[in-house]
Amino acid sequence: MSFPVELTSILTGASMRQLSDWRKPPNPLVAPEVALRPRVLYSFRDVVALRTLVKLRAEVPLQRIRRAFQSLQKMDLTDHPSRYTLVTDGSSVFLVEGNEATDLVVAPGQRVIASLDDVFKPFTNWKGEGVVDFLHPRPRLEVRETRMGGWPTIRGTRVPYDTVANLVRGGDIPADAVGEYFPTVAPVDVGDAVSFDEQVSQVAGSGRTA
Repeated sequence: MSFPVELTSILTGASMRQLSDWRKPPNPLVAPEVALRPRVLYSFRDVVALRTLVKLRAEVPLQRIRRAFQSLQKMDLTDHPSRYTLVTDGSSVFLVEGNEATDLVVAPGQRVIASLDDVFKPFTNWKGEGVVDFLHPRPRLEVRETRMGGWPTIRGTRVPYDTVANLVRGGDIPADAVGEYFPTVAPVDVGDAVSFDEQVSQVAGSGRTA
C-alpha cells in the first residue's frame, strides 16, 4: 500500500513543506520508498518514521535530529529509519534497543523518558497543532500494518475510510444505507470516515506544494 502526501501529512503531523524538505537530496531524512515521480508516494514504514521525526521535532531542534541520524550511520545502522526506536528527553536523542539506550547527540547514560508507544499516541507538534492518534485517527477508524498495508479502515473491517466517504459524498446514499453495500460498516462509522476524509482533503486543497 502506498500513501499520498496528503494522508501522510495527517497521519504523521508533518506539514507539506516539511515532507518536501525532509525528502530532498543529497541527505534526505526519509526518502519515499514507493515513488518520487510523477507523484510522491510513501510506504507504511516511511509514515512510521516520519511520525517519529515529528514527535522528536516537537521537543528538540531539527539540527539535533539530523545529528542523531548521522550518528546512526557512523554506527553502521543504515536500515530504514522505522526499524529504530528513537526517543528524546527534551535535550538529546536516544536509540532504544531492548532495555538499553544509546545517546546519539549529547552524551551517553541519560535517562530515557519516552517509548515507541508515545509516538503512536496523540501529541502536539512544535507549532502547537494536534496530531491524530496514529492507530485510531478517529474513534471508529484504525490503522493496522497487516490490514490493507496500513491504510486507515473502518474499525474491525477491511473497508477503507475513503471508500465509505466517497460513497456518501454526493448525498445520493445516506449514512444509514451504507450497510447495504458494506454490511460490516455501521452508520456510526460513516461520520468518522467522512470527517477524516475531509481533514485529508483540506490538506490536499491547501494550495501548498509537496
